[in-house]
This record gives sequence, structure tokens and C-alpha cells, in this order.
Amino acid sequence: MIIGTGIDVVNLDRFASIIERNPALIERVFVPAERGKTLRSLAARFAAKEAIAKALRAPSGMVWQHCWIENTDDGAPFVVTTGTVADRAASLGINRWHLTITHDDPVAIASVVAEHLTLEEQEILLRIDAEGAHQLISVEPAVEGESR
Repeated sequence: MIIGTGIDVVNLDRFASIIERNPALIERVFVPAERGKTLRSLAARFAAKEAIAKALRAPSGMVWQHCWIENTDDGAPFVVTTGTVADRAASLGINRWHLTITHDDPVAIASVVAEHLTLEEQEILLRIDAEGAHQLISVEPAVEGESR
């Protein structure tokens, strides 16, 4: 069952200008593994974090670094959550994320679908698409960060 959806668009030039004026934003919003990415990739990841917040109904107190984007071996992006984001997702029954991100001048776009799968549906997913397991909730230890 779909619990929430979110979409966000980031203008690449505007994002570059914001980062130039406030470089500390990179450390405040992104986990260490994300920080070395290109500006386009950072913008897409920022859009993903915004889309995730929208799917979670933008809870107050959400820590930006409690969700981040990783990639499978073949490059597909997926959501990793911990702390405040994982707690909110759990309270809504979310146990699977679908994420699409793209970037092409002049924008980066991300779209997410937050879903609840029953145990039976999870088992079926793992049987027919073992690589699809990355879409199931992944929880990592909390990373210190600023509240949203």
C-alpha cells in the first residue's frame, strides 16, 4: 500500500549560488559519503531528501543527515534512513522506498514513493527480485546533524 509520495525540483544554478554563499550547508545536509559528489549529484540528493520529507508529511525536527542516498552496483539510487527519518517512517508503517532521481541542466528532480509491504509481500519481492531488497528499509546508526 502506498503511504506517501513526494517530488522536488532543484534549480542547479540557484543551488550552486546557495552553496557558494553558505558552504556549511553541505556539511549540515549531507552525510560524509555524499559530500564529495558533483554539484549536480548533490542537487539531486537534496531534491531526494526534500521529496522524502514530503512523503513523510514534513515532520518537524527531521534531521537532514538521517536520510541519504546510496547506489546499487548498477547505479540505481536507493534511500537509507536512520534516527528521526526512520522513526517517522516506522510510525507511518513505511518499509519500502522507491526513488528516481535525474539531473539535466537546468534542474535536478527526485520523486519518491513510500510504501508498506506485508511480510508476505516482502518475501515474494525477495524471491522474485533479490536485488530489489535495497528498496526495503535500511536502517543505519544515527549521524549527528542539524534539525530541519
